[in-house]
Amino acid sequence: MRIPQWIKNGLLVVAPGASGTLFHRSVLANTVVAFLAFCCLSSSVYLLNDLRDVASDRQHPTKRFRAIAAGDLSPARAIAAAAVLAVAGLLLPLLIHRPGGFYFILGLYLVETLSYNFWLKNAVIIELGLVASGFFLRSYGGAVASHIPVSTWFLIVVTFGALFLVVGKRSAELRHVGTANRAVLKEYTTDFLHSALTLTATVVVTAYCLWAIDTSSTGLSSVKHEVIPVRLSMVPVVLAILFIMRGAESSDGESPEDLLLKNRTVQVLAVIWLGLIVGGTYA
Repeated sequence: MRIPQWIKNGLLVVAPGASGTLFHRSVLANTVVAFLAFCCLSSSVYLLNDLRDVASDRQHPTKRFRAIAAGDLSPARAIAAAAVLAVAGLLLPLLIHRPGGFYFILGLYLVETLSYNFWLKNAVIIELGLVASGFFLRSYGGAVASHIPVSTWFLIVVTFGALFLVVGKRSAELRHVGTANRAVLKEYTTDFLHSALTLTATVVVTAYCLWAIDTSSTGLSSVKHEVIPVRLSMVPVVLAILFIMRGAESSDGESPEDLLLKNRTVQVLAVIWLGLIVGGTYA
């Protein structure tokens, strides 16, 4: 079920949090339900993915310890668990008021993840977009679940931020794991991934700065002192992106996920960013 990966579903909180409505009773309830639904569905997809990739996972230095590859979980039980989780994930949104839009997001998520796992995992460039779309759908899903309007800058930051993380991960894999355990890596070069990483980082930084400066998009234009922390949040964002780029292109090939979960500097920058956003939005 890859429970540590549920941290990705925390992206569902971003839009309600940035809008200043997260702690409204209905918004908080919808966000929790949306989070649980994505946890169930993503775990169901992970199980199906591990069933399909069991042979290659057994040849991987770390993936061979996954439950199915290691023989700790039988295929029959994995299929049963995937079915139960999928049903739970599709029933939970019924608790959301007018869940039609959120069901559309869930449907897109299932289509793109299943397409990736079964057909398009080795489709060069396309696979980057499919993986990134999973991050985008989570972020946008948090807004859709509670019917919260989001700014254009928010959508741009989320889209290219997701693509930035995926490209960084591929860059790290190419350096650290090589092409043996992920066939699509044979289609990439370090120069291409470096250019793609630079391109996406540039868009993320530009769009985030425009979002922070454009107070009409943050809803803070009426109270001047609230604008200051949001604008200051540009600093930890830029520094964190530079750290992630450095890690992805280092000889150790650290992936963005590892940096976010293990690198103290990046974690401190994330805490500072969160404090500035919360201070500017809720103070």
